[in-house]
Amino acid sequence: MTTALVPLAQGCEELEAVTLIDLFRRAGITVTVAGLEAGPVTASRGVALLPETTLDAVLDQDFDLVVLPGGLGGAQRLEADQRIAALLRRLTEQGRYVAAICAAPKVLVSAGLVSGREVTAYPGILDGQADIRLSSAAVVRDGTFITSRGPGTAMDFALTLIELLCGRAKRDEVETALQRS
Repeated sequence: MTTALVPLAQGCEELEAVTLIDLFRRAGITVTVAGLEAGPVTASRGVALLPETTLDAVLDQDFDLVVLPGGLGGAQRLEADQRIAALLRRLTEQGRYVAAICAAPKVLVSAGLVSGREVTAYPGILDGQADIRLSSAAVVRDGTFITSRGPGTAMDFALTLIELLCGRAKRDEVETALQRS
């Protein structure tokens, strides 16, 4: 069973969060959607999202992937949460995949996880970071770290992650059903 954790913080980017959750479930990935605290999460455009559990309830679990949706407000809250940093460090030490999109790659930088690595993010979010190699690509993979630029790249990001976790055939199956071309 392939597992993924999508932590949600107030102010997250709803298009990214919902795209990731939806496509992962289409691929048969067991997705846990956890709020930083109990109750609904109000996303960046006012959409209410209802996490299935809290971060505290799943902190001790192992996941194949943790993926952080962006949205500046959500990313700032994820970055300030020491539980997220500790979880990301633990999963990195275990060789698990860690992914972030839009403003959320700043969480990986703050946690000290991507020093010397190639990453991408929403334009301007990581400007001035001397210890990373900043790319303008839509999706970047450097080892077990995968980053993406923003809402417009969310589907490509999710499909890339599906391919990493489940293989090319599953990615193709999910993508074909989406009727993207």
